[in-house]
Amino acid sequence: MKRIGVTGHRNIPPEAYAYVRAGIHTALRHHEGALEAFSSLAVGADQLFADLALSFGAELTVVIPSGDYEDGFSAPGELASFRQLRGRATREVRLAFPHSTDEAYYAAGAYIADNCDRLVAVWDGGPSRGLGGTADIVHYARGLGKPVTIIWREGVRRP
Repeated sequence: MKRIGVTGHRNIPPEAYAYVRAGIHTALRHHEGALEAFSSLAVGADQLFADLALSFGAELTVVIPSGDYEDGFSAPGELASFRQLRGRATREVRLAFPHSTDEAYYAAGAYIADNCDRLVAVWDGGPSRGLGGTADIVHYARGLGKPVTIIWREGVRRP
């Protein structure tokens, strides 16, 4: 079984969304046979990736960084979307962090990188805005020698 994970920005600007969606679709389409997708189901790239992976028939493994992770979903519909995708997961990995901290997010990203054959990164190329951000996980995965597919529309800045 091929294993593919995701890291990415929570805020995907509208002018980049179609490009990012198409890039994820292409990355998933190139994997033939059984596929396991790893995601923490954060808003933005994680949920988009999980939804597309499920549409390809992938088994979804959800990595929950902390006991209070659901408290971080604040905008209308965010928590419902998280719960809907989580309900479709084949497996769930819960990390032992009681609270959502940068360390918990880093650990979840590292777990995904450790357990996938390829990492898809919805990343603008900029630095992380806190420990465990997309840049940190991309650098971590590359340090492991994992192939990383970067998806971002050139010239678009994230908010």
